[in-house]
Amino acid sequence: MASLTVWKFETPDGAQEALSKLTELSKQHLLVIQDAAVVSWPAGKKKPKTHQARNLAGAGALSGAFWGMLFGLIFFIPFFGLAIGAAMGALAGHFSDYGIDDDFMKSVRDQVTEGTSALFLMADQVTEDKVAEAFKDTKMSLIKSNLSAEQEAKLNADFGDET
Repeated sequence: MASLTVWKFETPDGAQEALSKLTELSKQHLLVIQDAAVVSWPAGKKKPKTHQARNLAGAGALSGAFWGMLFGLIFFIPFFGLAIGAAMGALAGHFSDYGIDDDFMKSVRDQVTEGTSALFLMADQVTEDKVAEAFKDTKMSLIKSNLSAEQEAKLNADFGDET
C-alpha cells in the first residue's frame, strides 16, 4: 500500500536534492517511487513554484491534474480571495476521499512558506531503516498522510496517469 508523504525542507532547493537522493535509493530497491512532486518557494517570491517529477513516475503515477488541483488548493487559492475559495470548497471536500483533508492541507500551507521547499511523495515498499540512514544529516520535517488501500485505489482510478 502506498503512502503519500510531504517532507518539508528549510531551503528552497532541499526538496529537489532529497528527490535526487530518493531516486538513487530507488535504484538500490530501497523504496518504490510511484510519483513525486516538488514545491520550491524561493525567498522574495509571492508564491511557490511547483514541478511534477513525471520522469520518475511509475505505473501508479498520478496525472498532472491531481497535483495541479492539490497545489492550487494548498498554495494558490488563498491568494485569490474568498469568492474563488468558496467555490473550491467542494473540490477540497473531494480530496478527503483520498485521505487528504482540510487539516492536512492547512498544516502543509502553514509549514511550507517562503524560503522553504517540500517534497510530495507517493511511495511504497520502503526499507525504512536504510532510507532513514540516508537522510540522518538532512534537516527536514515530515507531514504524513497514509492512504488506505481503498483510498489509493480511488485516487488512482480518478487521477491515475493513463499514458
